[in-house]
Amino acid sequence: MRQGLAEKRQAIVRGARRVFGRDGYTRAGMDSIAKEAGVSTRTIYNHFPEGKAQLFRVVVVEGSEEVVRAHIDAVDRRLHKVTDLEADLIGFAHAWMSPMYRYQDHFAVVRQLRAEVGHVPREFLDAWRAAGPDRALGEVAARFRELAEDGLLDAPDPDRAAVHFLQLTVGVISDRTYQGILSMPDEERDELIASGVRAFLRGYERR
Repeated sequence: MRQGLAEKRQAIVRGARRVFGRDGYTRAGMDSIAKEAGVSTRTIYNHFPEGKAQLFRVVVVEGSEEVVRAHIDAVDRRLHKVTDLEADLIGFAHAWMSPMYRYQDHFAVVRQLRAEVGHVPREFLDAWRAAGPDRALGEVAARFRELAEDGLLDAPDPDRAAVHFLQLTVGVISDRTYQGILSMPDEERDELIASGVRAFLRGYERR
């Protein structure tokens, strides 16, 4: 019974993620979510008694946590032992970018959240940032702090260095592809990441 309830809940969250990503928070209706999930609206309220607001928060937070786990894995795999700073940072940027393509439904919700920023409760924005971008950025900053302590980076402010690194590399690609919606040739993506890493190192590599 518990497994059946868990599977039903997952179906609701998946369906809601698709609807919120397509219609946004303000326009999404519970009937549309129920149809997408293959359940009744009564079933949705059994799992999420507070309705659309509760469901949206769950969709945003759980999707962010899934993406952050992938980002933490990229930090652990690519920056655990740095032997060639430039090459390792390039590899890390590629690994960090991967979730943008793997979790398209989540990033569609994020785009809608940004577009409706003036029409959704501030609590949703804070929950998304805490579960997603802020936590992910903190993981990069923590590793950059260690690289600075090891004498590889000149980064007295690791948090700022992390922001600069991500903006110079994956941020550029995200902007140009609208978070992975549009395609980009592999060679162009590779060059943007490589040039972004070089620009970052000109400002932060220990001399």
